[in-house]
Order: sequence, then C-alpha cells, then structure tokens
Amino acid sequence: MTAAVTNWARNVTFAARHVHRPTTVDELRQVVGRSTRLRVLGTGHSFNRIADTDGDLVSLAGLPAEVTVDSETSTVTAGGGVRYGELAEHLHAHGYALHNLASLPHISVAGACATATHGSGRGNGNLATAVRAVELVTANGDLVRLDQSHPDFAGAVVGLGGLGVVTSVTLAIEPTFDVAQYVYHGLSRDALTAGWEQLQASGYSVSMFTGWTGTGIDQVWVKRRTDQDHPPVDADGLGLAAADGPRHPVPGMPVENCTSQLGVAGPWHTRLPHFRLDFTPSSGAELQSEYLVAAGDVVDALDAVARIRDRIAPVLQVCEIRTVAADELWLSMNHTRDSVAIHFTWVADATAVTPVTAAVEQALAPYAPRPHWGKLFGIGRDELAGRYSRWNDFADLLVRYDPAGVFHNDFLDRYFPR
Repeated sequence: MTAAVTNWARNVTFAARHVHRPTTVDELRQVVGRSTRLRVLGTGHSFNRIADTDGDLVSLAGLPAEVTVDSETSTVTAGGGVRYGELAEHLHAHGYALHNLASLPHISVAGACATATHGSGRGNGNLATAVRAVELVTANGDLVRLDQSHPDFAGAVVGLGGLGVVTSVTLAIEPTFDVAQYVYHGLSRDALTAGWEQLQASGYSVSMFTGWTGTGIDQVWVKRRTDQDHPPVDADGLGLAAADGPRHPVPGMPVENCTSQLGVAGPWHTRLPHFRLDFTPSSGAELQSEYLVAAGDVVDALDAVARIRDRIAPVLQVCEIRTVAADELWLSMNHTRDSVAIHFTWVADATAVTPVTAAVEQALAPYAPRPHWGKLFGIGRDELAGRYSRWNDFADLLVRYDPAGVFHNDFLDRYFPR
C-alpha cells in the first residue's frame, strides 16, 4: 500500500492499491502490461473520479519532460507529463505559440486534451483541437501512434483515459504573439443581451464573471491580440467602467495571482490564462462544475440560471461565462456546435454544493448541456449519450483498444458500460 493520494482540490482520495511513477516509457509499458486495472494521474486537477481506480495509478511526472519543435511542420511534440505552463515558456523562447490556453497553466497537456479542456474565444477551438498526433501505451503494453490520417484519431484525442496511457502529444503551433488584457465592470442584464455579439468580437478571448447576486455581470475580461484588429469595446454604450487596477475574478483573492491587466501587452502565455504559473490558481479551496450549451442558446440559458440565483449565490465563489468554437472530436463538449461554457467555482463543501448543481442541471436541461468531463456533474448516461452523435462509436473504440477493460473504472463503467 502507498500513502493516500488526493486530487488538487482534495475532494477525491484515490482508491488505488499502488501508485507508480515510471521514469522511462519502457518502464511505463511494463507497468501497463502487467496491470489488470489502471488509470493515469495527470496534475490531479479533475474534481470528479474520472482518474480514480481500485487498481494501479500511474503518474507521468517522472517521464522525461521532452519538448521537440518541428519548424517544417509547425508542430511541437511534448511528453505526457509536461504541463502547459512549461510547454508555453519553451515555445515562446523559440518564437512560437499555441492557439489557445486554459485559464490556468498548471494542468498537463495530455490530461487537458483527454478531457477537452478548453480556454476561450469564439474563433478558438478547445486545447484538444491543436492535437495532430498522440502516442499511447495500450493495455497489452504496445506503443501506438495515431495521427490525423488514422480513422480513429477524432475519437482518440478526447479519450477520457480509456484507450491507453498517452506518452506524448503533438500539437499545431504558430508564430508567437502578444496579448493585452483589459477588465471592465458593471454589465447589466439588458446590456449583456444587447452587447453579447459586440463583446465577443472585441477580443481574441473574452470571459465574463458573476457571483449571481443579481442578473448582470460583475467583471468582463477582454484579451486582445496586438497583431489582430479587434473592434473596440463600446464601454459607454454598454455602461461599462474600466477597472482602475488589477482584479482577481474570485472576490477577496490576491490580485498578484493573476496575469497582467490594464492593457499592458505581453507574451501570449502570460495573458491568455487568468492565473500565473507560480501562484495558486482560482481560490485553491473549491469545487467546480461546468456546462456547455449551444452558443445560440446563451441568453435563454443564462436567464434559466438567473432564475435560481438565490440557491446558487450562497455556495458560489464565482461563475465564468466564455465561448468555445465547434470541433469534430467525438467526445469534445464542443462537438459540431459553437458553445458557451457556464463554469461554476463553488465553495469547498460537497454536501451544500451537490443539490445546487442538480438544480443547475435541471434549469439548463432544455438546452442540452454537455458537462465538462473533469468536473462535478450528475447527468445520467442515457441523457448524456443523446447529446453526442458519436457516443456509440466511442464506446466501440473503447472495447476495441481495451477489450479487457484495463483502463476502465467506475466513472467509465457508468457512462460506457461493457
């Protein structure tokens, strides 16, 4: 037995019999080949039991943190344990960038892509849409590479850890760029409706934050690429006030934890995330849920949430609203539809939060929400399966790559029973 291992939020204590920390791919292949039940632990930023197992838990943090740039194909290949913050710094130093980053750079590349973790921007696909190839160790210990030419590629990229252990990911890159970040206050409900399209067009990435104490938006974060022409924010027309100093989206948290604001331009990887790599992201003590709805339903969906704000606000730290572009990855929450993500950072009290997340799911049900795979949700299998046109294809893929169910766990058994 090993000492107890928890996720980042400490709301999950993993049930694994053993925790393995291989230092080479060959060692990893041996661990996988002799295991009957195995899951991979990335940076532990999931809030549910998607990474849990009663068998072997494998950390990839000890594998070589290799990062290889290929300027001819405009791609970068990163080892399975590499975090986005580390990859971004390497790329920028060599004159390159990724198209998108999540709100925190602390997460692993492989784990983020496997759960369709997303970032923001109406023209930006989630992080997994940058994937051009994955290399993984399958259940029998074989090393397999899938690229865009492979018929299983679109199903394997957002694989939920069910096809194998991802040892490397190859991503599309582009020339490095700078971003300037601006924060505004006081977007009313009426201005939100009238100005939604204008605000989304005003930046490369736009996030809105609210505590749901009213129907409006408390903060609007606009991230603008300096090499692109974005329409200016109509602050006067929308009744917005520019922040007079740096802000943190969670009330009461230190602003030093956040990336630079006030329109001061800087490298892409120091502005696209909300939080700095060397500081605690978000509030640190929290639970999270997130639901993605079709972009065309955003006003009605937000009104539905607003109607139960008296239940939400007492257990909420902050709610973030942002856009993500459609893609073709089978289990991406953005599969074939431009989306709006409604993200809830709750207090760290599961007993108080669970009935409220159920109420949110009920309120959003008419808009077919797709929950983030790595966060707390209670939507059942039958309901969720109907929201993904390639659901059954993915279930078949799981059986084909892992016939004995080595990579299955209670989470996958619930949604993809064998």
